[in-house]
Formats: sequence, structure tokens, C-alpha cells
Amino acid sequence: MGTVGDVHAANDIDAIINQPARVEAMRRAVEAVADAVTPMIEAYRPYVAGLENLPGDGRFLLVGNHTQVSVEALLIPFHVRRVIGKRVRPLTDRQFGRMRGPARDLLAAAGALVGAPEPVRELMRHNEPILVFPGGGREIPKFKGEEYTLRWQGRAGFARLAVEHNYPIVPVGLVGGDDVYRSLSRRGGSWERFSAALTRRLSGPPDMVMPLQRGIGPTLIPRPQRMYLRFGSPIDTTKPDRVSTDRWVGTVRQETQQSLEQILAELLAVRADDPYRHLNPLAWRRAISPPEAGTR
Repeated sequence: MGTVGDVHAANDIDAIINQPARVEAMRRAVEAVADAVTPMIEAYRPYVAGLENLPGDGRFLLVGNHTQVSVEALLIPFHVRRVIGKRVRPLTDRQFGRMRGPARDLLAAAGALVGAPEPVRELMRHNEPILVFPGGGREIPKFKGEEYTLRWQGRAGFARLAVEHNYPIVPVGLVGGDDVYRSLSRRGGSWERFSAALTRRLSGPPDMVMPLQRGIGPTLIPRPQRMYLRFGSPIDTTKPDRVSTDRWVGTVRQETQQSLEQILAELLAVRADDPYRHLNPLAWRRAISPPEAGTR
């Protein structure tokens, strides 16, 4: 998570919950659009499982994996809101906190805020559903062989805050987003060095080095991919007696990572047998469905 202020009011904690009227109006518009596009999303039949694992009170921290097209940042809040009727508050990278004008308001209307500790504590004090990607922006660019791998690199801030507030963690994995584009270069090669030099020249984040990619054929046209989303069982973060906080934070982080990796492995296995994985209209009726009904 980031270390600087909130997207819409970095130094005004009250504004995290009580947003300006213009942002609230935009939020209602965003939700109306989401409701309107529901039939179109359902027409593509995304595979969504485990919705029954979401605590109905909305008091939980969703921990997910980033993919190359970041569609998970849209699909997860969309399905959570449909089930429990509450807006998810995604934590975003601090570079987005520098946005100004309508773009800043739109991000705030979607519930996003920079993942600094104090704003997150405020959300937890108000029992809000929160979404975090511990890998941050550096987990988005995937070099060849890195698809559906977690790049957390020791980050444990999400686990520490969840333990501090006894906040349940719901791991949620998405498969499909890393296959819209196929990476042609491996990490550590000449392309990475060239891309890193270009990124530094443009003053971009050093961990956002992009691999050489292609979509359909040699083009950058996205490859059609069905999306597979699964919500795991909640992880209890209540610290046992006689266990130090640091040790328990490490345990919670490890359990969350292992659970998310297991979810990704299961979704990859489901996708391997799905005739509709490439959105072939002829296979629409034979698309694999999740074992759960997905409703309460």
C-alpha cells in the first residue's frame, strides 16, 4: 500500500466517508451505469464462484491478484455490490493520488483511495468492504512465465491492518486477464533493460517496466478471454493469546498468499477444461458453470 494521502482528501479523514456532493452525485451515476451494463456483462458469462463466502455485513478485506489488463479491479467490486449491496473501497497506488479535476472525482466516486494506513483504518472503523492488491502496480506487467504469479515482495501492510482491527480477509483470485496479451520477453533480458531505461527517461515508476507483448496474431488487438473469478473462505485475523503481533501478521500474510495461490491454481484447472474459455459463441451453451449458485 502507498504512503501518501487519500485520493479525494489526503489530509481530511472525514471526507473519506462523507464525500463532497459532486462526488456523491458522480457515485450514483457510476452505480447506475454499472446496473445498466449488467445484462451485457452476464452475456459474456464470466465464471464467478464463492460469492456465498462474502460476509453479509460488508466488514471484510478483499485481497486479490493483479493481471495485465486489471479487469479484476472492476469485476470484483461489481459482483460484491450485487450480492451485499455495498460499495467496495479499492486501494490504489499513490501515483493516482496526484490526479486532479474530473479524473480525481471519478476515481473517488468509484470508492478508490490511496492505500495509506490512516485512511484504511478509518474505513475499517466504519466497517467498509475494502479491496487491496498487495503487489500494487508492479504486479500488472507480466513477463513471459510470470502469468498468475504474485509479486508481493514482502509486503504485509494489509495483514497488519487487518490484525489490528480483527478484520476478516477474503482472498479473491482472477484468471483470464493475463492472457489477453501474450508476453514475448522474459525478465532480465535486453527488452527489460531497454524498457527500464525508457521508463526512467519518462519519469515513470521503476517497477512498471513493460514486457514486449502481442494480442491476436502480431497485433495489439486483445485476445478474447473468458474471466474466471473466485472468492475464497474468509480468514480469521483474530490474534491468539501468547502470540506476538509481528509473528501473527506474518502468519496471516502467508495464509492469505497460500489461499490466493490455491484459488488461482483451481481456476486455471477449471479453465483448462472449459470449451468457452476463448469466448467462442458456438461454445456459449457448453460453458462450465461454478458449482455454487453464487447467490444468497
